[in-house]
Amino acid sequence: MKVIILAGGFGTRISEESQFKPKPMVELGGMPILWHIMKLYSAHGFNEFIICAGYKQHVIKEYFADYFLHTSDITYDFTKGTNEMIVHHNASERWKVTVVDTGLNTMTGGRVKRVREFVGNEPFMLTYGDGVSDVNITELVKFHQSHGKLVTMSAYNAGQRFGVLDIGPDGQISEFREKTKGDGNMINIGFMVCQPEFIDYIEGDDTVLEKAPLETVAKLGQLMAYKHNGFWQCMDTVREKETLEKMWATGQAPWKVWAD
Repeated sequence: MKVIILAGGFGTRISEESQFKPKPMVELGGMPILWHIMKLYSAHGFNEFIICAGYKQHVIKEYFADYFLHTSDITYDFTKGTNEMIVHHNASERWKVTVVDTGLNTMTGGRVKRVREFVGNEPFMLTYGDGVSDVNITELVKFHQSHGKLVTMSAYNAGQRFGVLDIGPDGQISEFREKTKGDGNMINIGFMVCQPEFIDYIEGDDTVLEKAPLETVAKLGQLMAYKHNGFWQCMDTVREKETLEKMWATGQAPWKVWAD
């Protein structure tokens, strides 16, 4: 199953960093937050990624172009008058990464629609490129396969900053909407699993994933919630980045579910 990661936004709320690079390439512990997200999926055996790039998309492409080199011990031998490169050890993951320029101003839904040719006719996973979590991806996929609906999204109680999910006792989402002052419900944190038919609900570049597509499938009874009770944190601000950096530096990063 392929993993789509939305990585094309401007990241204006963390402009101190994103003026030089896309927000998913802002580093935690010396590695882009995008890498941390991919490591979570990889720890559960999912190693094929489709990166929906946009703003400063060349930075993402150049990162993966050099990734093998940067994770290798190498001898450069010029003694024969040639440039011979000998790789002694490589620590790169066995990933297949497709980076697609999905446009500078394309909305989240439009970005997903633009990579449909790379998804094929199989279920796929979908998440945002700016949040880390210890979501159990294996159990998430099993839950999605058990109910037969179009979309499963991971739900988390993170206060009242984000859009709200009304979830029934069986896990079915009856409404996907913006928050109101009285809400204390669970919110969408990404880490979705989707049937390929879900892309048909996305009209084009101007479609916001969290609006018409998800609202429609919720009304049709085709949107389910996987309730996550562990750790999740987005990185919208410098303060949130500093908090995550401290967790990583002190060895207390809950999202690090992989071995060194």
